[in-house]
Amino acid sequence: MASRKVSSLLARSFISSSPSLLSLRGMNRGIQRYSNFAADLENTITPPVKVEHTQLLINGRFVDAASGKTFPTLDPRNGEVIAQVAEGDVEDVNRAVAAARKAFDEGPWPRMTAYERSRILFRFADLIEKHNDELAALESWDCGKPFEQSAKIEVPMLARVFRYYAGWADKIHGMTVPADGPHHVQTLHEPIGVAGQIIPWNFPLLMLSWKLGPALACGNTLVLKTAEQTPLSALLVGRLLHEAGLPEGVVNIVSGFGATAGAAIASHMDIDKVAFTGSTDVGKIILESAAKSNLKPVTLELGGKSPFIVCEDADVDQAVELAHFALFFNQGQCCCAGSRTFVHERVYDEFVEKAKARAIHRSVGDPFKSGIEQGPQVDSEQFNKILKYIKHGVEAGATLQTGGDRLGSKGYYIQPTVFSDVKDDMLIATDEIFGPVQTILKFKDLDEVIARANNSRYGLASGVFTQNLDTANRLMRALRVGTVWINCFDVLDATIPFGGYKMSGTGREKSLYSLSHYLQVKAVVTSLKNPAWL
Repeated sequence: MASRKVSSLLARSFISSSPSLLSLRGMNRGIQRYSNFAADLENTITPPVKVEHTQLLINGRFVDAASGKTFPTLDPRNGEVIAQVAEGDVEDVNRAVAAARKAFDEGPWPRMTAYERSRILFRFADLIEKHNDELAALESWDCGKPFEQSAKIEVPMLARVFRYYAGWADKIHGMTVPADGPHHVQTLHEPIGVAGQIIPWNFPLLMLSWKLGPALACGNTLVLKTAEQTPLSALLVGRLLHEAGLPEGVVNIVSGFGATAGAAIASHMDIDKVAFTGSTDVGKIILESAAKSNLKPVTLELGGKSPFIVCEDADVDQAVELAHFALFFNQGQCCCAGSRTFVHERVYDEFVEKAKARAIHRSVGDPFKSGIEQGPQVDSEQFNKILKYIKHGVEAGATLQTGGDRLGSKGYYIQPTVFSDVKDDMLIATDEIFGPVQTILKFKDLDEVIARANNSRYGLASGVFTQNLDTANRLMRALRVGTVWINCFDVLDATIPFGGYKMSGTGREKSLYSLSHYLQVKAVVTSLKNPAWL
């Protein structure tokens, strides 16, 4: 497991040769086109895991919600109940914050050496690898993503992120700076205190690592709220953290709903910092709640409508495959998905035909079946939202090339869908659909596509496919986004910062840039008497 090249498993790069559309069809022999998969969807495979943890994790112990309430977490393959999970609300958040505050003010975590903190995080990463398949099965069962994706990509990335931040723990330090008079001046980088963290349902484990990793490396304690759709894998992570030696109260996990538990975190007077990943609309509410309470700092990783630009010099087969991956990966449920596919008019018609063929040959089915590329959407709400946007696209006059409907009669499966002749003002081109719906737009030249790509309230990411270095250099500087992927997409190494411009959020996740969000900088000035030098 440790030897897996995690980044290459996730990212798709076409700088070197890659399979053509023809060879991809050959690779998928034995995998039926999605239209024939309906019968297979009726019989679900039993996941290879047992649900052991359904309570809240507070002060190192699994406990029931104060109210005694629970809520069901559902299997998106069929809508059936996987387990009843403790429903945390305001009182439970208060208990969790009190535990985190005591652990920070009185406990050993911020007081132990940074090296010892790093050793605990390294041990935790080892435990992740030991429980790889168990974590992956919970993740796929709860949110519908292919088990192979969870087991071979996401759980290994979880371990990689924690190893990255374990390595940073004993390398966080201040500076000694010169002053204009007889003073010794130093800066201290101190942990910010108790962090409140709210993660989404599309990548529960990865988003957990992006938030816990830097917070723990800096010596903070925290309260984490999981998404109500996907609470299970984080609870196992909590157990493994304590097996690795994490002190009680350092990490507290509350499952519950945004309007209660999430709102309590955002407005809590004893939380020193909030981090949130989710929709832009909810991000605004959290920012407002944080400001109205104790003016706690907030980092936000929000929505996107990322342009994927296919230039006129593109190898069309390669561009089609990369654009397909950029949009359809994780059932299209990616904030950075390449959901506006801009294609130069010279290659547009060929691209559309091959994009349609690739979508038709996408393997859709039970995520626990080998070879499946696409599972169900996470829940009925997301399922219905996507179908509504598809209807909008048809009514607005876009050409539905393939897909456009549910798949099977059970669960939340949607046919891979491709629209052509899409205009910039259509809802399918402006709104974040968060589903397997590719929209293909035509452009004439770079000036035009730069203006149109930037004409969005979002600015999270973008993709550029070209063989021309001058074109790549121009686009990378002109696009108003936090990440530009050139001839690749979804390269999400722990070392690479991730975040957006405009309404895609504030701050950065991953990399050394994320550490600053969990630190306070203190200046210490000492008067010097008869200094030998200044």
